[in-house]
Amino acid sequence: MQRLFSEPKQGDRAVLDLLRQRESVSASQLAKELAVTDTAARQRLNRLMQRGLLERKIFRHGRGRPSHQYQLTPQGQQTAGDNFFDLALVLWKEIRSITDPEIRRGLLGRIASSLGEFYVDKIEGSNPQERMEGLGRVLAEKDIPCSVESSASLPVLSVHACPYPDLAERDRAICAMEKRLFSNLTQTDLRLTACRLDGENCCTFEMQ
Repeated sequence: MQRLFSEPKQGDRAVLDLLRQRESVSASQLAKELAVTDTAARQRLNRLMQRGLLERKIFRHGRGRPSHQYQLTPQGQQTAGDNFFDLALVLWKEIRSITDPEIRRGLLGRIASSLGEFYVDKIEGSNPQERMEGLGRVLAEKDIPCSVESSASLPVLSVHACPYPDLAERDRAICAMEKRLFSNLTQTDLRLTACRLDGENCCTFEMQ
């Protein structure tokens, strides 16, 4: 059985972008700004709240009916402002310029561990299947489509879009760091059995 973890709706990004410019917004205001129905606006707001990117607060105005306003959570603020590709590219270039392989491997390991700290609380489960599915949900929250397939033995994670496409094209070492990150999060030693850089449809990670 294969369980898919889909990308968030593209329209959700417009909501985050709007809230980067405003302190809060109501569902009706959002509908007007994005030229969508009130129902569509509420669906987007509810999806983003379920992902922990928005929070809803009640505002009271005298004796009138209270209104609901939506604001970015700290996690939502990070997601809405994550356009740091140029910085990441420069930092990665500097990391790869380290000539001592032991120092470089150690640094990449620490980077993978530090990245894992952002997501480790979201990975729940008492067995490999549950932890792998937890990783799938984390990737989906980062707009990375993936699927987890249950086999007769161990689950297989397929990542259908590279989290670091431009970096990976310049340096395949990013794949090794990603494998280490995923291994840390699932508490299992993973191996990369297929890679998009080799012409495959997806990157496949299997438990050893």
